[in-house]
Amino acid sequence: MQLVLAPMEGVVDFKMRQLLTDIGGFDLCVTEFVRVVDATLPERVFHRYCPELKTDGYTRSGTPVRIQLLGQVADALAENAVKAISLGSHGIDLNFGCPAKTVNKSKGGAVLLKDPEHMYDIIKTVRDAVDSKHQVSAKIRLGFDDDSNSQEIVDAVVSAGASSLAIHARTKRDGYNPPAYWEKIPPLIKNKDIAVVANGEIWQVEDAMLCQIRSQCQNLMLGRGALAMPDLAIQIKAHVNNETYTPLQWEHVIYHIIHSSMHQDESKCEKYFASRTKQWLGYLKRQYPQAHTLFDEIRRLKAKDDVANVLRKYAKAPSFDANHN
Repeated sequence: MQLVLAPMEGVVDFKMRQLLTDIGGFDLCVTEFVRVVDATLPERVFHRYCPELKTDGYTRSGTPVRIQLLGQVADALAENAVKAISLGSHGIDLNFGCPAKTVNKSKGGAVLLKDPEHMYDIIKTVRDAVDSKHQVSAKIRLGFDDDSNSQEIVDAVVSAGASSLAIHARTKRDGYNPPAYWEKIPPLIKNKDIAVVANGEIWQVEDAMLCQIRSQCQNLMLGRGALAMPDLAIQIKAHVNNETYTPLQWEHVIYHIIHSSMHQDESKCEKYFASRTKQWLGYLKRQYPQAHTLFDEIRRLKAKDDVANVLRKYAKAPSFDANHN
């Protein structure tokens, strides 16, 4: 079983990848998408989206990171893919799933699901450009307005030579509204020689097990569920391996927020940490009732140090992190 941390735009950045992989359970991270228009991007852009390139493409805890590219010009995507690999990215992921209107208007992301032939050209061009020892993966949805061409989409990905395929089991029109239609995946991948990762609506260990059954995929991608339950990946692994695991308590979650050093990120503006923490508390409310109280306590705070000082009052290192300062 492989668990992949989803590339949630505007949420799963360098610090969040560091935090969640420090907790454990993930086998691979995918970055937020790097937008490619028609030129090869400078090195600093790749480092901005993926600071892990400075450590051979691994997070602090040793989890490999793969750069995701989004665009519509096949040759430009291929050139940038080669550059990303040369800088240390662990493979290349191609985004065909982003539902954002601004992205789709510029003919990137999920809008390409309307044109499987174009998807084929992009994937084939990138696959031919990238050395075969490196993976080229694709992330898709079941379709744009509906799933009427989902088989054509999957066929295009497979025939173009992609190494693996992540399927978010909803259409663009579905957005993030439940449910995720995991049961629609098996017919699409029947007799296909490609590794498939199922994605969507995995909030609990029970969801993960049900997703495996309905999708017939052993490998899973976790997104919002990992934000609501930061140790979800390690809980899933422990369940699968019949291991005993004690879930993180609230004070341990707060400890990890502080230990991630989000509040010390000099590349972000003064209000970033406060905004990011409030955003994350919105997810944590699903699992931890204490998140409601903490949100109320910091809701009017904007300075990163003020928010960090409040968090420190509640933080406590979990036993397996006793060696951390």
